[in-house]
Amino acid sequence: MEVSELVNVVENGSWAERVAAVRSVPAEFPGRELTSVYAELARQCYVPNLAPHFHIVPWPERFLDRDAFLEAYQVAATVTEDFSSISGDRIAAAIQQDPRSLRVFRLIIGYTPKELAEVVRAFVDASLPVDSLEDGGALSTKVEEALPAVGHLISQIVSGDAGYDVSDELRERGFLSKTDKPDTDGGWGQVSEFAREGVPYPELLYQRWYGGAFRQLQDAGGKLKGDLLEDATEVLLKDHRVPFVRTGRAPTASIANDLGVTVQPAPDFIIHDGQTARGLLECKSAGDGGTARDKAGRFAGLRREAARLGGIPVLAVLEGLGWRRVNDALGPVVRDCDGRVFTPETLTQLLDVDPVRDLMGIAD
Repeated sequence: MEVSELVNVVENGSWAERVAAVRSVPAEFPGRELTSVYAELARQCYVPNLAPHFHIVPWPERFLDRDAFLEAYQVAATVTEDFSSISGDRIAAAIQQDPRSLRVFRLIIGYTPKELAEVVRAFVDASLPVDSLEDGGALSTKVEEALPAVGHLISQIVSGDAGYDVSDELRERGFLSKTDKPDTDGGWGQVSEFAREGVPYPELLYQRWYGGAFRQLQDAGGKLKGDLLEDATEVLLKDHRVPFVRTGRAPTASIANDLGVTVQPAPDFIIHDGQTARGLLECKSAGDGGTARDKAGRFAGLRREAARLGGIPVLAVLEGLGWRRVNDALGPVVRDCDGRVFTPETLTQLLDVDPVRDLMGIAD
């Protein structure tokens, strides 16, 4: 068999013929580098159905309340006179007046909540519930007692008199401090100047360049994008009364006990007949090739679990241009799923493939 014949079967054959064709690759191409065969199959039959999703940005709910952020900023700016009168007591007073203002000072430093909590623990020997305070949580007695020291530490980190240092050796190798950025590289004087006069637009664009536009939202909201894929799959299965378990919404112990699936973490969906697992379905979104490559290995694990369960099918629902990486990402997924790979564009074809086809209409 030639690769062109294989491609023709996978593009035009029935699902039974397609699955059989993908399974036949090791036998039909003896002595050939099989990775290249699966890669070519993926490139011609599956890549054309991958649509981009880089143009949509997930916005987790906590980032949507711009007004609340501006209120907290106003408290921080007012108490510190637009950051021109900075002392530990002033910063502490702002946080005491509105705990949400802690977020403003943290962002000035450039730390994540965990990083700020760690530096406070290391230099002040206090436990600071950063996330809780930034969300407007109440100040405990212990936190109130620690606030002057916390405020002093924050003040000195920006001025360069406290916190962790970056050694000359590291600087020579291209590393900088998180305060070596346009709004803090001149200490509080620079912060105050930007607060009074505004951030020059070129500086904003420069920050986007090295910081990555929407990077924080992409990291924090990755689950929202993943849910789009899972939600669409769930709707399709429900509409056609296919029995399934969406594992993110069911106890893992129950899945293992009732359906015999033991792989951890469990696949996104377990398709079943009411008593036993009949198929394992995983949804994976990947915006870049490296992410796709890392996620591809998941399907090899599911294939082993499926073999243990009697050779039941493994199905993939993929999204994102990262899956255009065919040699070590999409190709292996096509192999491990015997060609049962779908995208939002081809999702309804899931209804034509075993075991979904045979189970339609039996769910309550």
